[in-house]
Amino acid sequence: MDFPLPQLGEGVYEAELVRWLVKPGDAVKRGQSLMEVMTDKATMEVPSPFVGTVTALRAEPGQQIKVDAIVMTYDGLPVAGVEIPRAPIAPAPKPMNGAVATTSSSVRAAPSVRHLARKLGVDLGRIHGSGPGGRVLIDDLAAAAPTAPREGAKPQAALELGVAGTRTKMVGLRRAIAQRMTRSKNAIPHYTYIDEIDVTDLVRLRQQVTDHFTAGGVKLSFVAFFVRAAVRALKEVPIVNSTFDEETDEIVTHDKYHVGIAVATPGGLMVPVIRDADRMDLAQVARAIERLSADARTGKAKRDDLTGGTFTITSIGGIGGLISTPIINHPEVAILGIGKVVKRPVYDATGNVRPADMVYVSISFDHRVVDGAVGATFGNALARQLAKPAALLLPDN
Repeated sequence: MDFPLPQLGEGVYEAELVRWLVKPGDAVKRGQSLMEVMTDKATMEVPSPFVGTVTALRAEPGQQIKVDAIVMTYDGLPVAGVEIPRAPIAPAPKPMNGAVATTSSSVRAAPSVRHLARKLGVDLGRIHGSGPGGRVLIDDLAAAAPTAPREGAKPQAALELGVAGTRTKMVGLRRAIAQRMTRSKNAIPHYTYIDEIDVTDLVRLRQQVTDHFTAGGVKLSFVAFFVRAAVRALKEVPIVNSTFDEETDEIVTHDKYHVGIAVATPGGLMVPVIRDADRMDLAQVARAIERLSADARTGKAKRDDLTGGTFTITSIGGIGGLISTPIINHPEVAILGIGKVVKRPVYDATGNVRPADMVYVSISFDHRVVDGAVGATFGNALARQLAKPAALLLPDN
């Protein structure tokens, strides 16, 4: 029997096959992941709607596949004498307190998604769709379907460090990163502004409030403070919160503050976006960073999480390194790189030596849009915000 690539989302007509999670001869259970695909840098696993044995794979990793194209074949007969279970029919939820019950027929979903849901035994009426207008997508089914662990599956390493003496085809996220970075470097005349900032008060404040945030279930990182400081600096220097429209030769200066956070994942770099960061307090920013980073690392990031940024922040401080020269996230015009916080002796205003927590920041700008003096003005604004970290605990006006 043939298995076609099901519809993956609203307006998505093809996807890149990143890797197969099964091979010919494998016995497959309903809900088991068959393959990993990628659309617009968002990756997802396609679950099996059948119980059977894989007979052939019809696509190769790195191949672009159109929706409804045949990607594999399988034998749908019972495996090893085990009867194929029928998908249970879930009873319709009863209205409570006058609420109207949601039925599968009233849910917005493509025919291929409905077909797959029936085979998986998933009630669409019980799923909160992540697509436009609550439309149910295939990755929503994957989360709701009963899953079976892959035999021999091993925990994935935090970072892909390579294997000596091998050749690896560039596919999936790695290829998308390569294409995007090449485009950014070829299209944007970069220059990088570097400064060091005294964050002694910031380090002390974080130590004082960490227990309070932890008690509330919030992991408070230095990056959360930098997001808050960067947003305020962007309001002082609005041109840095821009994108460059190359087709119309227009600089689009935004009044929304959608801050991208670079996240190292097993497959490569991803940049989920904190939307309307200026409307969040420090705890909300910290929660958003933790959620978006976790989703990116586990392959659960949605397409909407990875697009629409107006400014990006990347940090190498957690791994090590003082200074970087980050590549701008096209079509934005600036990116902030944060180095490692280091304690070292500095001179104060009176000429006395004192210990201080110092950090280098590296801000790459698009020289077509941001001149050197403007870049330095933004760097100074950022430093002023970080020098008074207690104010970052307060909501914006």
